[in-house]
Amino acid sequence: MAEWAIEADGLTKRYGEVTSLIDVCLTVPRASVLAVLGHNGAGKTTLIDILSTRVKPTAGVASVCGFDVGQQARRVRRAIGVVGQFAAVDDALSGRDNLQLVARLLGANRRQAGGRAVELVAAFDLGGVADRPARTYSGGLRRRLDIAMSLVGAPQVLFLDEPTTGLDPVSRSAMWRTIEELGRNGTTIVLTTQYLEEADRLADHVVVLGLGRVAVSGTPAQLKARLGNKTAMLRFPSEVLAYRMWARICGLGMRATRYPGGCEVVVALADPADVTDLVRAADVEGAPLLELKVTEPTLDEVYLSVHDALAAHP
Repeated sequence: MAEWAIEADGLTKRYGEVTSLIDVCLTVPRASVLAVLGHNGAGKTTLIDILSTRVKPTAGVASVCGFDVGQQARRVRRAIGVVGQFAAVDDALSGRDNLQLVARLLGANRRQAGGRAVELVAAFDLGGVADRPARTYSGGLRRRLDIAMSLVGAPQVLFLDEPTTGLDPVSRSAMWRTIEELGRNGTTIVLTTQYLEEADRLADHVVVLGLGRVAVSGTPAQLKARLGNKTAMLRFPSEVLAYRMWARICGLGMRATRYPGGCEVVVALADPADVTDLVRAADVEGAPLLELKVTEPTLDEVYLSVHDALAAHP
């Protein structure tokens, strides 16, 4: 059995003059959760499309469960499940019938399909709605059914492309618990998301894509450590003052991030004494502090720092 559930080396994808991915390399251990972050157009969905054999790379190679995505696409597809950004549910069928249909398409007989549907209805707590038409489901229920459908064939690897987009907080929390349970049961999961809290909670490893490239990668703890042990958030009366303070702080040799369009500046603290320097800098700049808060770094701040670096050096 291959050591890695997924391996990719030099993946590049071009659509005419547009390059979606550039020289992407990654490895994903078995029974782990990888979160792929990035702005719209960063290449997240293109990466999923290549690894799930929907499209072929322009250059580079990749394997899933030991099978080459280009040369052994059929074997890859038999080993994976895919949940796209939009639920692939037949609204005219009930949840149970959707599950049975997928099972029959995968080669199960009527009895086997019915048995698998029973298992997944129970596992995803769909018993109360299993025999209702899917068109009557809420967004959260449709998403749970969509994931259940992707698991009919008991895949070794599950690709989830922004699975909680558009869900309310309660449904999102329920989806997180579902994903955590799948991970504990040994499924390898590749999750694309724009919710930093989601990646922080679910992922063993994080890859941030920017302009089609891997901008940074590591465990959530490793990425946070890039910003220092703690960060300080400074809030000012206006965006102009925030910009001036951001420039002054950067001039002092500190790593600072300015929220676009906002009045806050986040600064990585290498030493507790840095807080005193920040207060003095604000006084010299004539920028009254409305708020100063020291916290542990978050993935949001990591993402913003990467975003700033890409904007400065595209």
